[in-house]
Amino acid sequence: MESGGPGESGEHFLYFAYGSNLLKERLRLHNPSAEFYCVALLQDFKLDFGNFQGKTSTSWHGGIATIFQSPGDEVWGVVWRLHVKNKSSLDEQEGVASGTYIPIQVKVSTQEGKVLTCRSYQMNDYISAPPSPQYKKVICKGAKQNGLPTDYQKKLEEIETNHYKGSMEILKEIEAIINEPL
Repeated sequence: MESGGPGESGEHFLYFAYGSNLLKERLRLHNPSAEFYCVALLQDFKLDFGNFQGKTSTSWHGGIATIFQSPGDEVWGVVWRLHVKNKSSLDEQEGVASGTYIPIQVKVSTQEGKVLTCRSYQMNDYISAPPSPQYKKVICKGAKQNGLPTDYQKKLEEIETNHYKGSMEILKEIEAIINEPL
């Protein structure tokens, strides 16, 4: 296999997730090869939520996660190891073709201090907007599932939502896999 893209080596690549893909079951809906690699820190970036071109997400009914450069800030996340055959499904999930997100290469630090180069995604042309409570819950559950630092989990729990109360198809898919309501 050809390599050389962000976070690639041979037939696998490393992907840094910071949003709904923190939750294993969410990521594996369309990327079955995803395996937990480690928890990692992205330095000098900040987590934000927004709508691409100001249009609310039809899947999540609120702002969706993105990152932007911000000296002194940090974003904790999960590094997943995926087979290159899942790169196109990951790009599709992230809306690369529509221009919603662009793939970027980031350097993250493991809890042991090792630096890894990973593929991640950054939203284009977005307007900040709060997430739905359901989307926030998926992120928080993923952070807990993978043992992100407790203080960072607390920070995620404190994120204000838009109070959306409707149902979501994507949530039904995830709930069916984990056999519990979100």
